[in-house]
Amino acid sequence: MSISDTAIRRPKREVTAKLAAGKSVKLRDGRGLYLLMQPNGARWWRFDYRRPVTGKRNTLSLGTYPDTGLAEARNACDAARKLLAQDIDPGEQRKASNAAAEESARNSFEAVAREWLEIRAPGWTEKQLTKETARLERHAFPSIGVRPIRALGVKEIRTVIDRVFKAGHLEQAHRLRFQLSRVFKYAVATERADSDPAAALSEALPSRRDMVK
Repeated sequence: MSISDTAIRRPKREVTAKLAAGKSVKLRDGRGLYLLMQPNGARWWRFDYRRPVTGKRNTLSLGTYPDTGLAEARNACDAARKLLAQDIDPGEQRKASNAAAEESARNSFEAVAREWLEIRAPGWTEKQLTKETARLERHAFPSIGVRPIRALGVKEIRTVIDRVFKAGHLEQAHRLRFQLSRVFKYAVATERADSDPAAALSEALPSRRDMVK
């Protein structure tokens, strides 16, 4: 028998009695989905299933109520069941997705650039560190900070540099290109990038000398 939002918001007398007695209650919606109600007021969506390979029982968390509503929980349950129909363990799939997301975050341009700043900091004055950090925070992080550094190429880096140059800041554009190149060289050295696209743009800006003439 499926449950309803009303049953969750205004539980039946026997449910409230069990909760008052310090017992957990499962409101089952069918097909393995249920809401685990705790005496302390916590409400957790759960999906029970058997692992495709081992056949062992497992439980997948699908969020908390009311942040995750009944319709959302059912959609998540349906998605998990579709994976099972393909002999894919939804629990293992989630672990793999979370691991990939964490790996991507560690290897984002901003993460690598901040590592580089930290390594260079002992050899800089506080003023220089502030300038180097501010340049990246202002011109690079907003547009490419969250991108995996390995996925960035000449096109993306040129866009960042051109934005500064077209704003009339040639010197700043040169400094930014050089700084980005150093970050990419660090990424290559730590095996998180294959090349330095900023170095390929060394001839893409007018020289300071030509602009003076």
